[in-house]
Amino acid sequence: QVQLVESGGGLVQAGGSLRLSCAASGLTFSNYAMGWFRQTPGKEREFVAAVGKSGGITLYSDSVKGRFTISRDNAKNTVYLQLDSLKPEDTAVYYCAADLRYNVYPRRIPNEYDYWGQGTQVTVSS
Repeated sequence: QVQLVESGGGLVQAGGSLRLSCAASGLTFSNYAMGWFRQTPGKEREFVAAVGKSGGITLYSDSVKGRFTISRDNAKNTVYLQLDSLKPEDTAVYYCAADLRYNVYPRRIPNEYDYWGQGTQVTVSS
């Protein structure tokens, strides 16, 4: 049974930082690209960042580029998202996801991911 478990969310002031973690089990983690997405009520799930299976290729949305950093530790079956210079508009539930079928570059489309975590809330106050 595949499980992705996010942690590290919370309440932070604008300009602050958080580090999200996503621990994976039940899959060969190093075969999967990993992505982070976010969602607010009434809106579609939005791509944030993704990393290839070796960690060498990363992809970011324009809205977070330069502020967020995705990384992974295949020995720990964990992917991370470092959130710096947070803004109130970053408030959302953040989800991690696993993509087995990507080809070289990580993907942005939620439907292309195979497994999802339950999400962790990030709230940024102004």
